[in-house]
Amino acid sequence: MQLFNQLASLSLITLPLIAQADTVVNKNDLTFNANQYTSQIIQVNGQEIKYRAYEHIVYVKNPVDTQYQQMNIYIPEAYFANGQIGSYNAQNAPIFLPNSIGGYMPAEPATATPSLKGPKAGKTSTVAYALAHGYVVAAPGARGRTTQNTDGQYTGKAPAAIVDLKAAVRYLRHNDAAMPGNAEKIISNGTSAGGAMSALLGASGNHSDYEPALKALGAANARDDIFAVSAYCPITNLENTDAAYEWQFAGVTAYKKMMMGNMIDFRMERKEVAGTLTVAEIKTAKDLKTRFPGYLNGLKLRDEKGELLTLNAAGNGTFKEHITSLLMSSAQKALNKGTDLSNTPWLTIHNGQVVSVDFDQYVKTITRLKTPPAFDALDLSSGENDLFGTSTIKAQHFTAFGQANSRVNGTSADPAIVKLMNPMSYIGAAQSITTKNWRIRHGTTDRDTSLAISAILATTLKNQGKNVDYALPWNVPHSGDYDLDELFAWIDQISQSH
Repeated sequence: MQLFNQLASLSLITLPLIAQADTVVNKNDLTFNANQYTSQIIQVNGQEIKYRAYEHIVYVKNPVDTQYQQMNIYIPEAYFANGQIGSYNAQNAPIFLPNSIGGYMPAEPATATPSLKGPKAGKTSTVAYALAHGYVVAAPGARGRTTQNTDGQYTGKAPAAIVDLKAAVRYLRHNDAAMPGNAEKIISNGTSAGGAMSALLGASGNHSDYEPALKALGAANARDDIFAVSAYCPITNLENTDAAYEWQFAGVTAYKKMMMGNMIDFRMERKEVAGTLTVAEIKTAKDLKTRFPGYLNGLKLRDEKGELLTLNAAGNGTFKEHITSLLMSSAQKALNKGTDLSNTPWLTIHNGQVVSVDFDQYVKTITRLKTPPAFDALDLSSGENDLFGTSTIKAQHFTAFGQANSRVNGTSADPAIVKLMNPMSYIGAAQSITTKNWRIRHGTTDRDTSLAISAILATTLKNQGKNVDYALPWNVPHSGDYDLDELFAWIDQISQSH
């Protein structure tokens, strides 16, 4: 931070203000320019927050698509005058790294100003809340599954998104001495596919599998491990999500399916369509369900008491009981806060205590969202099929089941590429630095993926000795950033205790 300390000693007037247009700056230059910013002010809960906006920073020397391979960095003005926000200053402030990835689609960097469209139009942004709390915010964009170049070739298929996020982290580490914030305290945050990328970023720090792609982009010669992960409803572990989904939902034939529409505020528009599974789909669901116990048992997971978490051929066992206990904890927390749960048919409550959960009734109550296979669609119609395409092939299968039962004679993704997108491949791997600090949330009414997926991720991390804060928030659907006060309290706790 030597250069920054010199800058901080100057008055604001002596630092030139360079107006930003809607153009990309710093192309092919990995040096952070502390003088190239705009001064901005935003209101957060009635409080005026002054900050410097360093926007449209390309974070690699050889960008493929500068619309997405860029980053916005926002820094509280107080840090340029030796000031503090709470217990944070220019030297120790954590760097909050929120990605805007949804549906594995391309994502532009988040901004501090409110969105002008979509469900969050006019609302205070997560970036603004983070600035008010005293964090430096670095919001990276990333390529996605539909990104194409002028020749019509796809440039954002797997593993482009995770490579881009790693490159952004390397840029921050490379410039740690030139900018406020502590690059040893980078906290990644994301929702849905963005939650999956946040988890993958935390699991696979510095692994050599990604090095060729990073070198090709001209990423900074720096580390890409991070301090902590915040993952909301991560759509991850894609090789096993179909089996996990049917372990939970195979007994439910009615569905309310979300059809993906246009992009709004960098996220997929979702439209609900109701229906009933066909005879063929019911058979597919049953076939997939039978595959899950073998996968789960092979993980040899243990709960906090050391008990092995397993399932029998019918899908029952200690793992199911573990999921049930998580639902009970969520319900009890809601009950303790005064929530009326008397009309919840799958709960049994006595004297203010949740004493049992009927898991099968719970699943029927929240209803099925997706038709089987939920992710590796047999007609290659899912976003995940699209993710695993190539530069010239739009979509591919990524599971043995999908390939064996393909209705369109689809090709299969390279297993090495599929591996690159799964944090389970890297947790505890010899070449990985897997972050110690994890916060994972999956709402009780979230039906986009099985509860089993986040539970497996959290339990694997706990079994590896990681610090994991995992919960199923009551009555929360597929969403993120709904509990920022709790998230920031967790970030403060881990940042100030290390």
